[in-house]
This record gives sequence, structure tokens and C-alpha cells, in this order.
Amino acid sequence: MTGDQFTSIDRERLRIGYGVKWGFVPGDVLPSWVADMDFGTPPTVREAMAAVLERGDLGYAFWRGEDPVVEAFERRMATRYGWAPQSGRTKIFTDLIQVLQVMIEHSTKPGDGIAVHVPAYPPFLATIERSGRRIVPIPMIDVGGGWGFDGENLSSRLRAENCRMLVLVNPQNPTGRVFSRNELEDLAGVADELDLIVLADEIHSDLTFEDHRHVPFASLGRGPASRTITATSATKAFNIAGMRCAVAHIGPTSVWDALEREPLDYFGQPSILSRVATVAAWNDSDAWLDQLKQVLAANRNTIKRWVNDLPDTILYYPPEATYLSWFNFSHATGADRADPATDLESRAKVKLSQGAEFSQHTSIDSSGYARLNFATSPANLVDILERMRTAIGGASNPPAWSERKCVF
Repeated sequence: MTGDQFTSIDRERLRIGYGVKWGFVPGDVLPSWVADMDFGTPPTVREAMAAVLERGDLGYAFWRGEDPVVEAFERRMATRYGWAPQSGRTKIFTDLIQVLQVMIEHSTKPGDGIAVHVPAYPPFLATIERSGRRIVPIPMIDVGGGWGFDGENLSSRLRAENCRMLVLVNPQNPTGRVFSRNELEDLAGVADELDLIVLADEIHSDLTFEDHRHVPFASLGRGPASRTITATSATKAFNIAGMRCAVAHIGPTSVWDALEREPLDYFGQPSILSRVATVAAWNDSDAWLDQLKQVLAANRNTIKRWVNDLPDTILYYPPEATYLSWFNFSHATGADRADPATDLESRAKVKLSQGAEFSQHTSIDSSGYARLNFATSPANLVDILERMRTAIGGASNPPAWSERKCVF
């Protein structure tokens, strides 16, 4: 499909489909919450799936030789990121939440601390809490011009909390930070000192913007690789979340051996279609990804201009990766500072993700924040931002940032 796939969307098609992002909201609300894109899937993915359906090939999965998902993962890591995963140490899962749940059970025990940068992906926080482990937050802080974290005495802080695992989401969700090599090396030093298992969620790695480069945590050296479980999937960058296919490369020998002792069906089996879609995405869809990233970069710039044009005070740093914007409404006078997402859904008819969810079960308060998904057409994004501007107060006429050349 041409670039038109990214410049226009069919709202009605999205509303009558089975996706939760559009299906969950009333017909007068524009959804910008769940991390799905409005752009459909790459043509190469659809063609590969159509070939399977044409053959009626929906039985039990069987592969001659190496699993093609593993081959595609290893090839992508080597060619795109310069990291060669250890052969024979990759398992297939349905999604990263399942990966986290399994690895928590095989790497920690109830009562142990699990460190994670907060705000964090809400299902991860919920999983840690429900597993009987303790969330040990590493607060993301405003370092002036962007998001960072305080690494001073981090080892001592995590030791005092009896941490046994670090969940490292990089690129970070929801702030969009791409951690630098120096930051990752500092975390690797802490992990080595405390003998931590590191679960590196790198699902947004293909969605970095210009001037930022993703560094796989396991690529830092033999030591970090030996303690890192790298979890990733094609689902975010190629918009196939519903296919439910993810991989985990397992560096720690103790974890690998424990998983090898589990029953064969313990991990579940992603379908033929999900595997075929993943392989087509990673192997054959980079041209589509390049077009996507151009549109996302333009949308990110639109949001930056929109924020700069507002007379109200919304604190915001453009993300270095992902298609997610993290807004701080704590000092805004035109929105409910305690729950801006709910307020904006009521008054602007725009659904964002609630900030409080990203710090649940911790002492950190992110209730004054909201997350916006800008993986949509430029015109639809303008409509979302216009509704928000009207609700929180702004210019009476559409400002200069508003670009209406594209249709919905």
C-alpha cells in the first residue's frame, strides 16, 4: 500500500471493527489511549497471512528445522542492532506480559523486590503486584530538557529493598526515553553488583526517532548478556498486537535450565498466522516501517508546536521513541489536575490513558499526567488536539500548527 495508508484513516471502519481502542469508546469520542496504531498492517504481512488462508493452513504448527520466528529475531538483532543472540536460547511466547509473568516466577520468590522505572507500563506494575513481589520504583525525573533517573547510590537503594530483578523498559513507556549507552552501562554495573536478573523489554526499539539509537542491554558485554532476558515482538512497530507473538532470549543459564524442565505446553503456542505475520514484519516490512516513522516524526512535531502555542502550562518533552506523548497537566489551569484524562474525555470527547495507572501500587503520584497515542493520521491528530485545546483553553481560531491538508 502507498503512503496514503498513513495520511488518511477510515474512522467508521475502525469503530465497527473488533479493536478495543475504537470499539470501547462512545461514537462521539476520539480514542488516543491504547497503544495500537490506526494505520492497518504492512502489505507484506497481509499478503503472507492471505497465502496461509488460501491454503487453508490453520492446523497445528510445524516447522522443518529452526523456528522461523527465532531465525527472524536473530537476524534482525544482528543486522539492525549489531547484537548476535546466543543460539538456542530463544523461546516463543504470546506477549511480553506473559514473558514477565513467567520470568518473575522463575527468577524471584514472593516478597522479593523488583525494580522498574516509574511511570511504567500499567500491566507490568499489576503483574508484579499480583505475583506477590514488591515494586521498587526507580523514579523517572525531569532533568531539565528531558526525562532521566537518579542513578546516585542506586545500588545501595536497591540492595536495601532486597531487589532480585530489574525490569528495564527501553525505549521507556510512557516517557519515550531512549536510554543512552552510559545509562545502560551504569545499570549493568548495578545489576552485576547485586546479581540481578534483568528483563529488558525492548518492544519499541524499532520506533526510535532520528538522532537516537537503541542499544540492546544484552549487547553491552558478556556479563550483562549472561544475566539478561531480552523480550521483544514485532507487534508494536508493525501494528499486529492482536496476533500475540513475542520472543524472549534467555541469557541466565539458571533460568534457561528451569524453563527447560517445564512441561512442553507450559508456554502456549502462538498460531501459524501469528508466526507468519511476525516473520513477514521483521524480514520484509522495513520499507513500510520507514514510511511510518516519517509520519510519526511529523505528528510528534505537530504536538510540539501545539504545546508551544498553548497559553496554559502543560509540561511536555517530545519522545525520543514510540508514538506516545506523556503530558504533565499538574500546573495547568484549564484541566482537572487530579485526573486530566477523565476530564478531557468528558469535556473534549478525547480518550487518553490515565496517568495514575502508570504509577499504581507505588508511592509515586502520576495522577496529574496523561498519555496520548499519536499513531494516527495527521488530520485526525489535529482534530484530537483541537478538541483538547478548546477544552483546556487556547486561541479562539486554529493556530499555525494546525495542518488540514490530509483527509480522515
